[in-house]
Amino acid sequence: METRQILTVWGFFLLWNLLTASSITSLNQPGIKVRITQKALDYGVQAGMGILEKLIKKKRIPDFKGSETLDFLKVEYIDYNFSNIRFSAFSFPNTSLILVPGTGIKALTNHGSANISTDWEIKSPLFKDEGGASLFLSEVFFTGIINLSRSAMGHPTMKLEDCYVHISHAHIAFSGELSPLYNSFSEPMEKPILKNLNEKLCPIIKDEMERINAELRTLDVLTRIDENTLLDYSLINSPEIQESAIDMDLKGTFYLMENFTDPPFRPAPFTLPDLNDFMVYIGISEYFFRSASFAYFTAGVFNITLTTKEISKHFPQNSKNFGRVISQIAEIYLNTEPFIAMVVVTSPPAVNLQPGNFTVEIPGSIKMFTQPENSTAETILSMNFVASTSVDLVILGQKLICSLSLNRARPLIQLFPLFQMLRFENILSSVLHFGLIPLANGKSVAETLKRAFEHSGNSMV
Repeated sequence: METRQILTVWGFFLLWNLLTASSITSLNQPGIKVRITQKALDYGVQAGMGILEKLIKKKRIPDFKGSETLDFLKVEYIDYNFSNIRFSAFSFPNTSLILVPGTGIKALTNHGSANISTDWEIKSPLFKDEGGASLFLSEVFFTGIINLSRSAMGHPTMKLEDCYVHISHAHIAFSGELSPLYNSFSEPMEKPILKNLNEKLCPIIKDEMERINAELRTLDVLTRIDENTLLDYSLINSPEIQESAIDMDLKGTFYLMENFTDPPFRPAPFTLPDLNDFMVYIGISEYFFRSASFAYFTAGVFNITLTTKEISKHFPQNSKNFGRVISQIAEIYLNTEPFIAMVVVTSPPAVNLQPGNFTVEIPGSIKMFTQPENSTAETILSMNFVASTSVDLVILGQKLICSLSLNRARPLIQLFPLFQMLRFENILSSVLHFGLIPLANGKSVAETLKRAFEHSGNSMV
């Protein structure tokens, strides 16, 4: 008996752990995955050197000072101070970023060189003077590991570890009236300059990385899409460093404005294909679109009322496509009494991803009625329906082009006092195809998707 009770307790314990682990796993699943490949890093090195040069030229290196004994001049000491230190030119021809799986990005450069301009001041028991100088550094070697992680708010952060800088040669040339004199004993001063630079450059680089992190923390990870929704594309965990790519998991959830309640469903796990031919890959799960669908449904965006004015824009010019059904309704009502079509989506549209596009099942109801002046509304037809639509995505340059098209519309419940002999499926299809779909392409689905992708980086492969 006791053995059976113990086994039962252990069984419940294991089941609880499995359920808890499953729940935690689902909570940590992304709606968007981004892959940055080694090709992107290689391109970044090439394209980024020009940008890096501009940034470095603007950067001011902290002053450094020291004291040296000049035995050959019989000077007990000479105090020096170098200030206003700036890079005027530099070259790092052999620079690379190499992915180290599970660790980070290894930055490596060698055979680098740089020209530095500076102001100087020297003091000794015999004299003091000041002026300008140029410093040429050669055989610069740098290596370090850049660890990528996630901040508490979902921003990417970087940390430099295992930093090592070594500059082999330095040559200083003084300018000014006494420059020939100073240049004659510049060589003894080059050694302490090298020593100071080799000691201070790693702390300078780390401080600069902290400034970059401060900039990253100001980036929006919660962006307003329109007056109804926000998109959260914060990191949900630290980037994963693989042998040939960096994978990042983004939340990819739409929220109502000022309401950050998660949707009543969880993202399912998904993976990116094992491809590295392009620089960037973006994977989007059904959860991304389902959360958008749920947010817009909750906001009531899918509910549309078409008046006589809006319907008349489409009915007359497309009457041949409508056939006899819409023509009869148009002839009887549009020209005599105010005609109104109300479409209400009754639950969040269901999204189903497919290769090249995705389909959206829209459950709703449609009611057509007239509203004569000083009289109650007269219902022409009222029914529930399910409409199946397709959304096609095409990338042209840096723009995402979206188009919404109707596949079919199927009535579920029919309640209509008039026109029982007519095919109401044709009526429904016509109203959706020529009334709602153009409005959706112009205002809702297409524009929402475009804005979402624009805010997430304007790139998709």
